[in-house]
Amino acid sequence: MTSSSAVEAFMHKQVSCWNSGDRDGFFQAYSDIAPAGLHIEYVGGVSGDGIPILEGMWAQQRAAIEIEEVALIVIGDEAVAHNRNKVKGSDMVIETIEHYQFSDDGRVSVRYFIKKP
Repeated sequence: MTSSSAVEAFMHKQVSCWNSGDRDGFFQAYSDIAPAGLHIEYVGGVSGDGIPILEGMWAQQRAAIEIEEVALIVIGDEAVAHNRNKVKGSDMVIETIEHYQFSDDGRVSVRYFIKKP
């Protein structure tokens, strides 16, 4: 089981790397926490292999979005984050609730609940 401290460190690192534009650090954080695979679901939308989804997210949104961590709760092998995704150069904000589940075999499953502005 992934420790709560490792999960918390990962959660903060991915946001820090996103905001600073550290692509290598961002993808390394996911590689380290999910060595056996990553599954991502946009609730009500796309679901599948997480790395290609992250690649698309990085390419399409990284330059335009800055993430503010509003709340993080880690209990056992699960984490829930409330993030405020600020669209740079505007007043627009996209609120997300993100659910992460970490399995003993090194797999991670992520579900993004996105409130459209």
